[in-house]
Amino acid sequence: QVQLVESGGGLVQPGGSLRLSCAQSGSIFSIYAMGWYRQAPGKQRELVATITKGGSTNYADSVKGRFTISRDNAKNTVYLQMNSLKPEDTAVYYCNAEIRVIAGTRSNYWGQGTQVTVSS
Repeated sequence: QVQLVESGGGLVQPGGSLRLSCAQSGSIFSIYAMGWYRQAPGKQRELVATITKGGSTNYADSVKGRFTISRDNAKNTVYLQMNSLKPEDTAVYYCNAEIRVIAGTRSNYWGQGTQVTVSS
C-alpha cells in the first residue's frame, strides 16, 4: 500500500503565499515523476506543476514565475511553494506521484487533496 498525504492548504489573502507538502509512504521501491494538480468548482482537474526524479520541472502557464515545485528524495516528499496568490488559484490541490512498489508494478497514485482559498 502507498499513501500520499498532503498538508499546507488554507485561506490566504491575494498576494500572499502558501507552501504545500505531500509525503509518500508505504511499500515504495522508487518514486519517479511527482506533481501537483488542482480542481476548481465546476472545472476539470488541471496540471499545475511536475518534477522528474532528476529534478526537471514543468509548469502551467498560469503559475509560471509564481509557483515553485521541489522534491526531497530522501524524505519521499514533494513541495509546492505558491507566491503572489490570486483568487483564481482557489481550488483543491492534489498531489500525484508515479511509484514502483516493492516487488510490484509502477502506477500513479493520488493524494486526498487540500483546499487552497485565496480571498480577501
